[in-house]
Amino acid sequence: MSTISYSRTGSGQPIVLIHGIGHRRTAWFDVYDRLAAQFDVIAIDLPGFGESPPPAAPDRYAMLSVAEQLEGLFADLGLDRPHVVGNSLGGFLALILAARGSISSAVALSPAGFMGRSGSFVAGAVLIGMKAASRSPRPVLRLFAKKPALRRLAFSSLYVHPERLTPQVAYGDSINLRESPGFWPCFRQAVGLRIDVDPEVPVTVGWGDKDRLLLPSQAEVARRRLPHARHEPLPGCGHVPMLDDPDAVVRLVVETVERAETADHAGMTA
Repeated sequence: MSTISYSRTGSGQPIVLIHGIGHRRTAWFDVYDRLAAQFDVIAIDLPGFGESPPPAAPDRYAMLSVAEQLEGLFADLGLDRPHVVGNSLGGFLALILAARGSISSAVALSPAGFMGRSGSFVAGAVLIGMKAASRSPRPVLRLFAKKPALRRLAFSSLYVHPERLTPQVAYGDSINLRESPGFWPCFRQAVGLRIDVDPEVPVTVGWGDKDRLLLPSQAEVARRRLPHARHEPLPGCGHVPMLDDPDAVVRLVVETVERAETADHAGMTA
C-alpha cells in the first residue's frame, strides 16, 4: 500500500497533479478545483514533502523509484493510465511516466530535465538561496508572509504575482521547504536530470516566459528533444504558473486530455 498522501475531488477521467521540489500539493491553487469541475483530480505530496513521509530507504528517492511509487499509487487507487500534470520536478516525473507508457497523457509545466551547465548553476543557486531563507526564525517567516512587499521579495523566484499568495499559504510553504526531508535527496539529483526520450502519448510542455528558476531558454531545448510534443509559451508566468495564470494551465490540461481521447478513439477504430 502506498504511503503517498493525496487529496481527491471531482469525477470523470482521472488526473494526477505532481508538484515540484520543495513544494506540496497546495501548489496547484485554484487549478485543483477548476479541473474538478470536469475530472477526477488527485493532487499528491511527493515522498518526503508535504504530508507524505520519506521513503523507507534513501535509494527510493531516485527518480525511477519515485515513478514506480507513483505507479503503485495509481494501482492502489484503481487508476488505469491516468492523465498526469506536473510542475518542475513533477513535470520531469510526468514525462518519465509518459515514456514508461503508464499514463494516457502528460502536461509538463517548466519541467526539469532540460538544463545545461549554466541552467543547472542558476537553478541550484536559486534553490539553495530559498532553502537557506527558509531557515530564518519563524517570526521572520511570519513577517515575510504577512507583508505583501516582503512576500513578493521572498517568492519572486517562483511567481510573477506572489502577492496573490495568502499569508497562511506563504508561511506554510516556507515551513514545508524548511522541514521537508525530501529536499536534499531530490536536489542532488535535480541539477543533473535529463530527458532524452520522446513519449508516444500526447504531451504538452508549457513554459512561463518569466521563469527565473528554469530559464525560458530551456523551452527551446525541450522543443528539440521532444519534437512530437506540443510546446506552449505561458506569457506573464513564472516558474509556477498555476498561481500566475490558472486559466492557461487548465486550458492546456483540457486540450491535452482531448488529444488523448481522440488518439484513443482513432486507435480503437483503426
